[in-house]
Amino acid sequence: MSNQNGKSETYTVRPIGTIHADKGEFYLEVDETYRPALKLLGEWSHVMVVWWADQVDTEELRGIMQAELPYAPGTVAGIFATRSPARPNPLTVTNAAVLGIDEEKGIVRLAYIDAEDGTPLVDIKPYVPMSDRIRDAKYASWFEGFPEYYEDAAEFFATHEVDFGD
Repeated sequence: MSNQNGKSETYTVRPIGTIHADKGEFYLEVDETYRPALKLLGEWSHVMVVWWADQVDTEELRGIMQAELPYAPGTVAGIFATRSPARPNPLTVTNAAVLGIDEEKGIVRLAYIDAEDGTPLVDIKPYVPMSDRIRDAKYASWFEGFPEYYEDAAEFFATHEVDFGD
């Protein structure tokens, strides 16, 4: 890859821990080195979890630039118009409700996360409504009918057939 000046660049991303998602239990396990960074995170109700979708990190999937949308059959979109983990850099962000934090053990318990058990944790940021919520956000036409809020998604998917190609 080249930057504006034509220089080739690569970047190093180091995991800060591991995501656990097993048997209905969801939590982040932060490596000991990074545990001091958890200080005061417990004052926030939600976090943005940044993770590396390592289980779909292949050259083939990194090369996908367009895909048929599993939730809008017949619609093909550029991969940047999707939330798919199959992308040039399988970096993913999930907003999650925090149930509790044990700073000493490096555990951040979550209500839910859509990562696989053992997924590398890249970063944690507090969800800040002032910065992260947009008043007049627009949805793509093919997304119409989906719930507007995260809290309504579980009920929606329990009552609607949506084939995500799993």
